[in-house]
Amino acid sequence: MTAEPALVDLEDVRPQVDAVLAEHVARLTASLLAVSEDTRPLVDALARMLSGGKRLRAAFCWWSWRAHGGQPGTPEAEAVVRVGAALELFQAAALFHDDVMDDSDTRRGMPSAHRTFERLHRERGLAGDERRFGASAAILLGDLALVASEEEFAAALASAPASRAARARAVFDLMRTEVTVGQYLDVLAQSLPWGDDADADEARARDVIRAKSARYSVEHPVVLGASLADADDDALAACRSLGLPLGEAFQLRDDLLGVFGDPATTGKPAGDDLREGKRTVLVARALRRARESGDAGTVALLREHLGDRTMTDATVAELAAAIASSGAVEDVERTIDDLAARAFAVMDARGWAEPAASRIAQLAHAAVDRHA
Repeated sequence: MTAEPALVDLEDVRPQVDAVLAEHVARLTASLLAVSEDTRPLVDALARMLSGGKRLRAAFCWWSWRAHGGQPGTPEAEAVVRVGAALELFQAAALFHDDVMDDSDTRRGMPSAHRTFERLHRERGLAGDERRFGASAAILLGDLALVASEEEFAAALASAPASRAARARAVFDLMRTEVTVGQYLDVLAQSLPWGDDADADEARARDVIRAKSARYSVEHPVVLGASLADADDDALAACRSLGLPLGEAFQLRDDLLGVFGDPATTGKPAGDDLREGKRTVLVARALRRARESGDAGTVALLREHLGDRTMTDATVAELAAAIASSGAVEDVERTIDDLAARAFAVMDARGWAEPAASRIAQLAHAAVDRHA
């Protein structure tokens, strides 16, 4: 999807957010190095994480603000950019922690943070368990990113009217709570019995999607942008009603890419989600369809191999092919289309002014039609 970089660059959204992030990393570097030179790997790892990413959340926030009357070149615009930076820092925190919980080897085509610190442990010949050291460092990195996110958000609202600050703060705080709860629900789902009740499996997967990803990826950034423009309750409700289904569609696309995506564009090995054993809507539907059609082979494959980190590439390919042949991919594509259509219907009904109306619609397409 080639249009996406241009979209997040329009009105200098990405360059402005990147500049705020670079300034924060510079300040943090100075602070940590004043404590100890040994902290340099921490700030280097945070800088690497922040150097990647699509900036879609910041862009959704910006263009929602513009749709609700915000004007570039104003002090308020600077505040929206800083909120966008706070969203990116929060995402970095979530990714550091998520990679530890999923025991992921890579992130955006590079070793995940805990793997990087495991290597540092080996290279320096440090005492103790290298995996525990790596996980501990990555957890603390996530905590540093959370602190940084809070600092940027607070600074963004420092000069805002009290009512605006309170509304935006309520959205931001809810977002952080929901993602934390969503992470727990994901961990819990991975530990519960699986494969006997496809409907229950899918219901749990949808709960995780909404709490862990959908709302913080789209709904809350859109609502934050509207809040920063002092939008009324009706406008905020409309933002929620379009943001949640669009966020669900975004995550369902991510689940498809986690199995069938090109590693050159996703930055993760092919079928990584299968090795990690992610209990997704896609997998639940594949199991349901296999059972309904009497395909005992696919049922056995899914139950035996999902979550097997020692799977060979050949077995990963076999599992992916079984999922594809079940018809589950087409099912999920239809759900993505249905969810996106609901979001676009709300957008059309709002009658937002240009260019914001077109930009949000384009960002929505970028979120659900992407290849990475």
